[in-house]
Amino acid sequence: MSLVKRDEGRKVNSNINVTPMVDVMLVLLIIFMVITPMLNNKVNVNLPTADAATVMENANKEDAIVVAVTRDGRTFLGANQVTIDDMGSKISALLENKTDKEVYMRADERANYGKVMDAIDGIRSAGVSQLGLLTEKRDTDDSTPAKK
Repeated sequence: MSLVKRDEGRKVNSNINVTPMVDVMLVLLIIFMVITPMLNNKVNVNLPTADAATVMENANKEDAIVVAVTRDGRTFLGANQVTIDDMGSKISALLENKTDKEVYMRADERANYGKVMDAIDGIRSAGVSQLGLLTEKRDTDDSTPAKK
């Protein structure tokens, strides 16, 4: 057996090597940047603005039933495109086990009024007790001149 001689004069490197940690953090950052847009299950519509908008916290819940009408007249239930004819039965199936029969509507401000009314009729045919029309609160900017 050979004896190993210890080098008493050699200093131990006490610095932490952060390069692997930075590599892992950058990979995690890229993963989150790619996945985050996929988590958004809302259909992109430009909501109309209103002065007397009321905050509806239940519309942001994960199990909220949201119907969207886009500018080009397409209708979505959640993130899935549906026809007006199928909407009532699909909403009825979603409301089956819920105590609150609320549905929220996100209609684009430039959507055809007839398409919006068709969607409302489809929602009402499902036996919905509350229909919330989602808008954005209008910014009150004092710098804009008032009309006289």
